[in-house]
Order: sequence, then C-alpha cells, then structure tokens
Amino acid sequence: MSKKALMVIDMLRDFIEPDGRLYIGTTAKNVVEAVGREIEKARSCQWPIIYVCDTHSEDDSEFRMFPSHCVMGTPGADVVDELKPHPGDKIIPKRRYSAFFQTDLDLTLRELDIDEIVLVGVCTNICNLYTAADARMLNYKVTALRDCMSSFDEAAHEFALKEMEQTLGVTVV
Repeated sequence: MSKKALMVIDMLRDFIEPDGRLYIGTTAKNVVEAVGREIEKARSCQWPIIYVCDTHSEDDSEFRMFPSHCVMGTPGADVVDELKPHPGDKIIPKRRYSAFFQTDLDLTLRELDIDEIVLVGVCTNICNLYTAADARMLNYKVTALRDCMSSFDEAAHEFALKEMEQTLGVTVV
C-alpha cells in the first residue's frame, strides 16, 4: 500500500499575487483555489503536507536569469494567505528548481515512510518538472495534478506535463 504526501511547491506571494516579482499571470487565482481543495482533501486523508518554498539570499546567482524574487524574510517569500501551512505541516526551503537539490526533502519523506508524492504548485515547467524528475530518479511514485499547476507560458506548461508523463513516468491527472 502506497503512503502518500501532498507536496505544495512555491505557492508564494512573488509568484501568485499580481504585484509579485515573478507573477505567473491570471491563472494564479484558479491554481490557488484548486490547490486549496487538494490541501483539504489531503488533510481529510491524513496525508503529510509538505510546503516547498523558494527561499533565496539577496545575492543569489539565480538572479542572473530571473529578477530577484522570494528573498528570505521578504513578504514575497511567504505562502499566500489562502494556503498558509498548519501546525504539523512540513516546510522545506529550497534555493534551486528541484525541491530535492541540497535540501532535506528526501530524508523527510523517508522518515515519514512516503513512497508516493502528489505534486501541486508552480511553475510547471521549472520547479515542478525538476522536482518530478529528481523524485523519479529516487524511485518515488509521482502524481502531478494538472489543474493545480501553472506557469508563465501555457505551451511550456503543457510541454512539462507531457515530459513528466512520457519521459518520467509521472501520472498526470
């Protein structure tokens, strides 16, 4: 029997709110509502909920490619109010696209005996895709919830979902 966890990726003010530094656009509102429903479903099933949060230093080298965003201690790095973590939820800060890269996510999942992760959040073709890839390399079963993901670019969003499904073996629903 598979033991699941819901992984909420980067549902942060800088991506989701219209005045955010890397606002994903008008799909943000729908994604927040869909992710909120999945969080409630996970709570009712007593799955662990793991928030993975982009958390950068002020001089992060990623800012050579993207505008400064989700800087530690700034409001833009906060989870949006509608989806705030509850006591007992796990929060994993990350500095790179994959939630597994130089974080304690894998250790956290193994301590919880998780073998399947359900991915929701943003951005589909960046953090979600690379997190899914690393999860599959570590032999986790992965489900990606299409309605609970979005990106800056619809074509890139669709490409990433196709890549997850056809190359990585992720279940996309």
